[in-house]
Amino acid sequence: MIDSNHLFDITIIGGGPVGIFAAYYAGMRKADVQLIESLPELGGQVATLYPEKQIYDVAGFSGISGAQLTEHLINQLTLFQPTLQLSTAVKRITPQVDGTFVLETTKGTTKTKGVIVAVGNGAFTPRKLAVDYDPAWENHYIHYFAKELNQFKDQTVAVAGGGDSAIEWALMLEKIAKQVYLIHRRDQFRGLESSVEALKHSTVQIKTPFLIDSLTEINQQLALTLNKMRSTEQEQLTIDKLLVNYGFISDTRILRDWGLTLEHHQVAVTQQMATNIPNIYAIGDIASYPGKVKLIASGFGEAPIAVTELLTNLYPEKRQPLHSTSIM
Repeated sequence: MIDSNHLFDITIIGGGPVGIFAAYYAGMRKADVQLIESLPELGGQVATLYPEKQIYDVAGFSGISGAQLTEHLINQLTLFQPTLQLSTAVKRITPQVDGTFVLETTKGTTKTKGVIVAVGNGAFTPRKLAVDYDPAWENHYIHYFAKELNQFKDQTVAVAGGGDSAIEWALMLEKIAKQVYLIHRRDQFRGLESSVEALKHSTVQIKTPFLIDSLTEINQQLALTLNKMRSTEQEQLTIDKLLVNYGFISDTRILRDWGLTLEHHQVAVTQQMATNIPNIYAIGDIASYPGKVKLIASGFGEAPIAVTELLTNLYPEKRQPLHSTSIM
């Protein structure tokens, strides 16, 4: 239950990996912290959509699944016991004359001296196939998320997409599926060089430059008609499952309602992660600045910057630790 009278030092909006780490770091700095997450559990997209996907950009791990990373972060967070508000969405942020903020949520109001926005890509929906198909095929033949790899075990699977996620899913599915195809409308992939190299040396059959033209159900399988780009050539594939990874459509309109300046649907921030509103900061995928690299590792680096800057503004008289070893 939200205590509408309590005044927190920092409220972190968003309980994905970056938001969790920001709450942990704020706890290390002895701040009074609450973490608000709209989903019923922490972890964000990494935990809810890609729990079995391997993540390769976190220092100290050559590869770690989304579920494992979330578990480690939550265990770390429990050291400081911040206030957690789950299944709670922030509807409005109202600055007060004394410099604090009142947050109107779906479960009441709460007060805070500062805010760190870590909402990832905002509210999101997957980009759907641009072809007609029976909606009943979704989660049976057609999948936009892969929460459990075992559902693809010993199946013939096609992955549609050309980015890092599509390549990584194809490489992961190669280990358990009977056969994996990767369909992309360009000859070149947008993935990391190491992932593309691994793909070239895998058993994944690459179908480029092709676009899915139509889908047909035949004998409890899915028949795909592929059109070759800039050609009349077509190919047919018969598969058990189709995993579509065309990215997501994000809805960040509420951020503008909060009064934040947006650049291409992201919150514009300074090098200190500060937004256009004093004592509101943004980190992770939602934050935009020159040279931004959208990695979890980047967000982990941005979190201490935002927390430190915010606490300096709130409590300028307090001595700031110079080294991580002097925090605990």
